[in-house]
Amino acid sequence: MINQLDISSDFALDVNGVGKLRLAAKTDSQSSIKEVAKQFESLFVNMMLKSMRDATPQDGMLDSSATSMYTGILDQQMSQKLSSGGGLGLADFMVKQMTRSQGVPLDPSLVKEPRQGGISLAAKHFAFVPPEIKSNPLAQIKEAGASPPKTFVDKLWPHAAEAGKELGIPAQFLIGHAALESGWGQREIRDAAGNNSHNLFGIKAGKNWTGRVMEITTTEYVNGVANKSVEKFRAYDSYADAFRDYAGLLRNSPRYAAALEPGQDAAGFARGLQQGGYATDPLYASKITRILNSKTMQQALATA
Repeated sequence: MINQLDISSDFALDVNGVGKLRLAAKTDSQSSIKEVAKQFESLFVNMMLKSMRDATPQDGMLDSSATSMYTGILDQQMSQKLSSGGGLGLADFMVKQMTRSQGVPLDPSLVKEPRQGGISLAAKHFAFVPPEIKSNPLAQIKEAGASPPKTFVDKLWPHAAEAGKELGIPAQFLIGHAALESGWGQREIRDAAGNNSHNLFGIKAGKNWTGRVMEITTTEYVNGVANKSVEKFRAYDSYADAFRDYAGLLRNSPRYAAALEPGQDAAGFARGLQQGGYATDPLYASKITRILNSKTMQQALATA
């Protein structure tokens, strides 16, 4: 049996200890499973916080390596605090899942059932968890070294390079646009069952669209005022299909000719999209430009 004290002291937010967490989870001790689940919840919360930090450009006058270090320490403390005591409900869910997979009776004292008529945070959002995570939460943890922007760029670069070559513009312009629309892949358009539309560019499904659609609530600006509305968006079978459709949209619409002018820089590309009516957000061009010129983008493109 792995000593519980070792688990607590060695693994709190140590992403390199995921393999040890998996090993600990295989023990037949339900108390060890509970401890592993608590540590995983803490790790998971920290990864969510890190994802949110990485998805936000940190290139302001007050940002530095020192502020990044202290922000990381604060996030670790917040993760441990949130996961202690009541937690978010994820640890209790994992205890039930792992004991069920091992075929052993669940010790009721190890979990807290939600109040009657209530629902835990983990259960509330469980519909959006992919099936492979539901069946084996620990075994499917993503490799913890890469940031969301880096993972995003590595995954999409071949498609962006192909579309960029077709359009005659740098591939990173397309990556930056997709990063804005999808929050570096963290806010992709999904249906209620969690199915991915692969629509990274927020392209709506107009009357001429004959493919699949997904309806979501989005923000539109009318005379500079933000309003929420339910809109239909195009859904694709793959990211490759999404980039091909996006390239076709820009190439075949005269509205976006300015965005595709030869020798266009990042700001010119972004202005061309906004002037062509790609989005109603009055700050749309500046947001794309800021992402394309950010340190986050530079780091993500370093080895693309």
